[in-house]
Amino acid sequence: MNSLETRREQAVADTRRWLERAVIGLNLCPFAKSVHVKNQVHYVVDFGTDAEALLATVATELQALADADPELRDTTLLVMPDALADFLDFNDFCALADEVLESLELDGILQVASFHPQFQFAGTQADDISNCTNRGPYPTLHLLREASIDRAVAVFPEAEMIYERNIETLEKLGHDGWAALNVGASPETP
Repeated sequence: MNSLETRREQAVADTRRWLERAVIGLNLCPFAKSVHVKNQVHYVVDFGTDAEALLATVATELQALADADPELRDTTLLVMPDALADFLDFNDFCALADEVLESLELDGILQVASFHPQFQFAGTQADDISNCTNRGPYPTLHLLREASIDRAVAVFPEAEMIYERNIETLEKLGHDGWAALNVGASPETP
């Protein structure tokens, strides 16, 4: 196996570990478990660093998700290990990804959520534990179906309380507990 394929497999393994231990394990997203256990999460790794090329991948993956049978692919995680290490650059990129969504006329059908190792909500300090709700091992775009969100919210009576519950969970867990989950990127092997 070549080194690029090894890196791709590692990026997917790291992302899957984060999904299982943090997102599902801490129940940060009560909707994630069902699509994960049904193998409806599609993982795409793009090692590019050029924003235009990455946006082309975003467009390709948005269209592929829109065209896919939801029973086979309900959601896509687009992982970008070599790009957008600076959170502010990533945040700007997310706005461009939303423009791509609109240009494809898929807004209202799909949406883009974001995760980043240095994610920081407006009005928080960089080390606030609340930021961990959106901290993944790599810069990642989560492409998801609006219909899936609507179905999930319909069966989850107080969906608007998820964020507040997540903050409580993370505050109880603390930074040491978060670190113990080991949900960051694996050290790169030569």
